[in-house]
Amino acid sequence: MLSQKAWSPYAAGIVIGLLQIPAFLLIETALGASSSYVTVGGLLASWLDPSVVKIDYVAKHIAATGKNWWQVALVVGVAIGAFVSMRISGASRAAISPIWRNALGSASPAKRYAVAFVGGFLMLLGARIADGCTSGHGLSGMAQLSVGSTVAVAAMFVGGIATAMLLLRRV
Repeated sequence: MLSQKAWSPYAAGIVIGLLQIPAFLLIETALGASSSYVTVGGLLASWLDPSVVKIDYVAKHIAATGKNWWQVALVVGVAIGAFVSMRISGASRAAISPIWRNALGSASPAKRYAVAFVGGFLMLLGARIADGCTSGHGLSGMAQLSVGSTVAVAAMFVGGIATAMLLLRRV
């Protein structure tokens, strides 16, 4: 199974679903990723300006709690796991998809990184405004039958479909 280029979505879904059980039982938190960026960013900001911990939102996220560092470990583990999986399976892909190659033309690497950074920042900002990211709402919130998470996931799908339709339209 580890050497396959793509895992069964059913097996991956079962593993992710089962991972929520220890999260709720041991740390009393759900799976999610966006809070980890606040934890790490807040910690780095507190090193530069210790007064930032007076902001309740930052103080809550940089506290040495299991929830805060569990999510940081989850994000780091996802990145490491993806890299290890790619190396074991030999899977690889082009550095930039044809959609973006057409949209950006022969853009310099700096322009591509700038577009990626702005897109990532907007996604993270939206996740914080929605009080959770796609994984938090989609995996954990819907597993708990949260109405807010169901609405958030529906909005994410609508936004993703609309974006794909705009990017893939023929001019």
